[in-house]
Amino acid sequence: MAGRAYCTYFDHNYLSRGLALYYSLRRHAPGSRLWVLCLSDEAYQTLTAMNLENIVSVRLADFERADPEVAATRANRSTIEYFFTCTPAWMLFVLEHEADAEWVTYLDGDLYFFASPEVIYGELRDAAVAIIPHRYPQKLARLRRFGTYNVGWVGARHDPDGIAVVKWWREKCIEWCHDYVDGDRFADQGYLDSFARLFPRVKVIENIGANLAPWNIGNYEIGFRNGEVRIDERQPLIFFHFQGLRKGLRWFVFNSHRAYRAPFTGMMRDRIYKPYVDELLAIERTIDPFLKISEAKPHRRSSVIDVRQYLESKIRNLRIRSFQVLDIAARRAFFIFRGTAY
Repeated sequence: MAGRAYCTYFDHNYLSRGLALYYSLRRHAPGSRLWVLCLSDEAYQTLTAMNLENIVSVRLADFERADPEVAATRANRSTIEYFFTCTPAWMLFVLEHEADAEWVTYLDGDLYFFASPEVIYGELRDAAVAIIPHRYPQKLARLRRFGTYNVGWVGARHDPDGIAVVKWWREKCIEWCHDYVDGDRFADQGYLDSFARLFPRVKVIENIGANLAPWNIGNYEIGFRNGEVRIDERQPLIFFHFQGLRKGLRWFVFNSHRAYRAPFTGMMRDRIYKPYVDELLAIERTIDPFLKISEAKPHRRSSVIDVRQYLESKIRNLRIRSFQVLDIAARRAFFIFRGTAY
C-alpha cells in the first residue's frame, strides 16, 4: 500500500523465512515496499537474481559504509549483538531513503501475515511511533526482565517526532547493545520501554491479532471460523511470530511452545503452522537453483525434543515412510507430546 514501507534483515540461512514474510505481506498489503538488509552476500545475490517486485535489497557492506558509527561497533559485539545494534540504524537508513512513505516499520524476519495489517494503522492516527507488547501470561512473568515490548514490530511515522525516537534508539544501541540483561537494558529491545517516557505520541498496539506468538498464545482461545484464525472468537489473526521454529533432520520442528509452556493444538498446527511450513518448503524449492539452503543447527539443549517433534509432525501429516529404530527416549517423547496443552 502506498505510504507503507517495511524493513527487515536476514542472511541466506533465513532466506526462505524472509521470503515467506515478503510473500505474505504482498498478499495482504499489496503495494507495500519491503527493504531487506542482506546479512550475507549469498542472500543479496539470490534476491537480486529473483528481481522481486517491491523488494529493495541492500548489501551489509553498503549499509556499513553509509553508517560507519554502527560499523565500528562490530569489533566489540558478537554477531547477534551486532545485528541487534543495526536494527534502529537500519530503520533510520530506510526512513532517509523513503521520503514518500508515511510509515516505516521494522519487522522481524520470522513474521508471517494472515490478514491485512491496515487495521493496526487505524490505531495510529495520532501516533509517531508504534510498539507492540509481548503480552506474557503471568506464568511467564520472569521473562519481563527482557522488556515489556517486542522488537518484532516497531513503526515510525516519517515526521520529526518519529525520526527523533529512531535516532535516539540508534545512539543508545551504538552505546550498548549486548545479548544479556543489564538493569533495564537488553539488546535492542530493552530500550523500547523508555520510548513513552521520553517521547510524545508513542502508541502501544492493542490489537491482540498482531504478534501472536508462542510466548503469548496461551493467553487466548484459538479457533477457526469463516476461513480465518480467530482469537477468543472475536479478533482475526493478523500476523504470527514464528520464534523458535527450527529445521532439523530435513524437516521443520517446533520446540518453542513447550519452552513457553504453551498449548499446541491440532488446530494451531493445521491452521497456523502448516500454511507457513508449506510456504517455506515451496520457497526452498524455488530458490534452490539460486542457493543451497543451509539447514539451521539443532538446538543445543533439545536434541531429544527435536526428534520427538520431528516424529510428531511427520506422523500427523502422513508424510512418514518408515523408521527402522526408535530409541527409548524418542518413544517416550513421542507419546508425551500429543499436540495438546503441556
